[in-house]
Amino acid sequence: MQIGSGPNIYEWQDSWASVPDSESARTGWAHHGVTVTESGQIITYHPGDPTMMVFDPDGSLVRTWPVDLSDAHGITLVKEGGRELLWIADNGRKRQPGIGYDYPGGETRGQVLKMDLEGNVLASLERPDLEVYREGMYSPTWVAVNEERHGGNGDVWVADGYGQSYVHRYDRSGKYISSINGEEGGAGRFDCPHAIFIDRRSSPSELYVADRANGRVQVYDLAGRYKRVFGADFLTTPSGFVTHGDLLVIAELRARLTLCGKNDEFVCYLGANDQVCNVEGWPNNKDASGNVIATSLLEAGKFNSPHGLAVDAQGNLYVAEWLIGGRFIRLGRV
Repeated sequence: MQIGSGPNIYEWQDSWASVPDSESARTGWAHHGVTVTESGQIITYHPGDPTMMVFDPDGSLVRTWPVDLSDAHGITLVKEGGRELLWIADNGRKRQPGIGYDYPGGETRGQVLKMDLEGNVLASLERPDLEVYREGMYSPTWVAVNEERHGGNGDVWVADGYGQSYVHRYDRSGKYISSINGEEGGAGRFDCPHAIFIDRRSSPSELYVADRANGRVQVYDLAGRYKRVFGADFLTTPSGFVTHGDLLVIAELRARLTLCGKNDEFVCYLGANDQVCNVEGWPNNKDASGNVIATSLLEAGKFNSPHGLAVDAQGNLYVAEWLIGGRFIRLGRV
């Protein structure tokens, strides 16, 4: 099945990845990111287990490794000294099937880790010592790095999307520098800055913030100065970004991908399925007793809840959805 329009046509493939069948794979509430290595391998997280998974482009599972994470919510690949590494934002808690898909009690253990592709933890970033965290939860959702290989200074940006809706900046050694929260510019306070991304389509590069609950994208320079906002007229729930050439692709949790051009202008939607978001229990379903159960409404060619998003060198897109059991879709560029 093909979706898209004009030059942006993709082949929909929703059973390409060979995720091993298990109870945890079927019952875990997938809520993770995805990234692609230079060799074309796809790295993501298991729907239910604390396990990273690596797939070949044909969907074969190459290997796995265990991680001490609640969830690999945001997965960002970087390259340092010719070596590929991962930054992972762990939001610190995960919905559990044994308690009706509620979050478990206790403290949220949000963390940001840097690891190699064998799972060795190389560094971590401390939560900033700010007043908002005296009582408020810290629950980081994404990482963006101003990589030196692209002419950057190595700064690491962290989105606290599920906590206090701040974005924090660290230097290349992990020392905290500053924070932004949307009050710096004319658009106003962030509400769930779910994903952040350094856009290198033009010079100088810019920091994009998916201001999800406000249905827009706020743009900053790489010193943290507000520049502009876009998307309020065509976005609902921006959740993640990738670029390929001049094309910007935005994952929207409410059941679609949005394509934008070089100047962030709207181009088209992919797999739009707004009506599924109005179903009780979305992104899942509820049974007659009101219990949360896996959805029965997944359709080829229509999204349910895009969350993680990655692109390979050929422009193929990889979309990890947010739902019980997960759904991992490959959109092959035609």
